[in-house]
Amino acid sequence: MKKSRIALTTAAVGLSAATVLLVLPDQPQTPDRPPQAELAAAHRGMVTGTVWVANENGGSLTAIDASTNRVTATVKGIPGPHNVQAAPDGRTVWAVSGATNQVVKLDGSRYSLLGTAATGDMPAHVILGTNGTQAYVSSTGNGSVSVFGTKSLSRSGTITVDKGPHGMRPSPDGRWVYTANTAAGTVSVLDTAEDRQVASIPVGATPIQVAFQPDGRYAYVTLGGENAVAKIDVAERAVVAKIPSGPAPAQIYASPDGRYLLVANQGTEAKPGRTVSIIDAATFTVVARPTVGKGPHGITIDTASRHAFITDVYQDDVAVLDLAELKVVARVPVGDSPNGISFTSRAPVAPENPETTVSLPQAAMPESGSSHGGEGHAH
Repeated sequence: MKKSRIALTTAAVGLSAATVLLVLPDQPQTPDRPPQAELAAAHRGMVTGTVWVANENGGSLTAIDASTNRVTATVKGIPGPHNVQAAPDGRTVWAVSGATNQVVKLDGSRYSLLGTAATGDMPAHVILGTNGTQAYVSSTGNGSVSVFGTKSLSRSGTITVDKGPHGMRPSPDGRWVYTANTAAGTVSVLDTAEDRQVASIPVGATPIQVAFQPDGRYAYVTLGGENAVAKIDVAERAVVAKIPSGPAPAQIYASPDGRYLLVANQGTEAKPGRTVSIIDAATFTVVARPTVGKGPHGITIDTASRHAFITDVYQDDVAVLDLAELKVVARVPVGDSPNGISFTSRAPVAPENPETTVSLPQAAMPESGSSHGGEGHAH
């Protein structure tokens, strides 16, 4: 069974001379409890919020209580959800259905369907703009980014970008959206005021996902075809540095405190990666590479920068990584092939039934690549 939508290469790249690896001490054990249970218990209550996970082959979303690292709810009925995005206030949760070419909007507390809208072919990622009024969906199949109003799901435009758009992030000031184009080897710069591509930055082989430093000065992109991460000067719109990361890096995420960049080294199903590269943002060097699981793909970090949550696509769980201790403190079993992941500070609401199934409209015909408006399906 195929475990990821994007085929990543695994050319070997060695560590740079500047790379420093931390050797972490073993966790002390008690006679009556295994070390993993001790770790999980000690870290309960450190973080408040909900972690949402897109289980691509499972056709579901999982909601995890970040304070206990236990599953609160599972939402089924979303075929092929490669990515998920929770609104900062947690009231809505967004996902893409790759099998039906739709973006899906859910109620974050009731776990019910609020609406859907047609996207381009093979939607990969959905994100919310910094001001929360617009949602952006990258469609790998037809080289476009669709723009929707978050309240009505009306489509305000479709932006033609370079080939193979995949991961996206908004700039901290909300002015730009950066899109990693896997087939073109570029990052598109989208103007959020005009909904158009204003620049194309050559970055390297198979860019997968981007991240911004909190101050917005630099952006970063994983290069799956080079086993590397590129650093982009936002003002200059140019790559200013590259460093090796690990095998076939997938997602990258900047800690909200500005200290670290985390890179998920996925590898392939035949030869999976098992680590996350911890990059010091100030020096742009790898300072640790802890083992997290089999095929790490998606990454998110809580707003206090204490815990990172990493999807392990080839072992169907989420690893909880403590960023002060740089070690895995809990594992949460989820659905089949967990990929995208998102954090909101809103605590989860326990439903009466831990499993909910939503019903999407029939598979949508992909929208064309030209800019136009249109209404989604309101529910």
